[in-house]
Amino acid sequence: MFFGKKAGGVEWLVVGLGNPGDKYENTRHNVGFMTADVLAERKGVPVQRLKFKALTTTLTLGGAQVLLMKPVTYMNLSGEAVGEAARFYKIPPERVLVISDDVSLPAGKLRIRRSGSAGGHNGLKNIIAHLGTDAFPRIKVGVGGKPHQDYDMADWVLGKLSGEDKKAVDAAVERAADAVERYIQDGPDKAMSLFN
Repeated sequence: MFFGKKAGGVEWLVVGLGNPGDKYENTRHNVGFMTADVLAERKGVPVQRLKFKALTTTLTLGGAQVLLMKPVTYMNLSGEAVGEAARFYKIPPERVLVISDDVSLPAGKLRIRRSGSAGGHNGLKNIIAHLGTDAFPRIKVGVGGKPHQDYDMADWVLGKLSGEDKKAVDAAVERAADAVERYIQDGPDKAMSLFN
């Protein structure tokens, strides 16, 4: 494996960002949750164990033991769940892979980064605060920008996906799940060259 084995237990955290509850299902802000669900479905395991303020499951991805997380703290407090799990398993930031929505990317486009600013994303901002660094990898799923300047950003990201946007984002979520496995198995450079 690319980063070497850690004795006993979880070697990576894979965090899908979103908001819990039926009212947020299928919204732009929940593409991280959607990606986590795809990863779990592929392995035939449910993401339902409540641990570290997140719904979790443990599975093997890219040859590594992974704690897959869907924080239930709501987006803006996602770092509480991530920080707690990272400290418990002694996972370094470079092995905390976060999947989030990105309004600056066209719907359906993926971008993998090793690190970087929050870019106005409150979930990422809170994770940076709780990990004490922005040096953690992320897979950003493009959900497209708001249709016009006066449109409220919260209304946009909490809006339900439909039509062509939904098709593009659904396909991107499947690719994002592939990208998670590739990132863990082959490292950032290979994953970025394939998916960016």
